[in-house]
Amino acid sequence: MNEEEDMRLAGMTPEISRRTLVMLRGLAGLEPPEQVPEEAMVVADAVLAEYGTDGLRVLVMTLAAWATAQIENVAELSGRSHEAVLDAMELACMEANAEE
Repeated sequence: MNEEEDMRLAGMTPEISRRTLVMLRGLAGLEPPEQVPEEAMVVADAVLAEYGTDGLRVLVMTLAAWATAQIENVAELSGRSHEAVLDAMELACMEANAEE
């Protein structure tokens, strides 16, 4: 990224971070869990409509940073490597896809 792009993305980051937190508060514990992607898509669509693809980029960067931090926390607290935590997540996805 160049400096102009950095500044443009930085300008929208606080609002998109706020929306991301609101989204995560609404998604945590949502039942049935199959609703999570649908609700997340509503937020992504709203960000796209208001901020364009740059807004989606900030949303993805924000989620990736927070997800990475939480994977590191889970790894540390469970005494597993990051790779082991990610392997468990991948296995859960494979099992969920096999059930469909």
